[in-house]
Amino acid sequence: METAWMPQDEHGKIHDRAELLENVYAFPLQRKEPLTDAAYVKNALARFDQVDGLSDSDRDLALKNIRKAAAHYGVALHENDWWELGR
Repeated sequence: METAWMPQDEHGKIHDRAELLENVYAFPLQRKEPLTDAAYVKNALARFDQVDGLSDSDRDLALKNIRKAAAHYGVALHENDWWELGR
């Protein structure tokens, strides 16, 4: 499964989560854990195991999205698999 995450930078500062596109979230179909800056990437990592009702493929995609956002925002990511993030 390919990553869905894309930076939201070109659209300027968005103040309302309803305005965010699906491809800005770690979990795009569920619109959970926006990845709009380094702080949100770190938050998504910390809360990864708190998002319920997801399949393994949803979690695989989310980690790929987090990895892509982490690289974009300069956040160090040491986990190789989503199982390392809890659960």
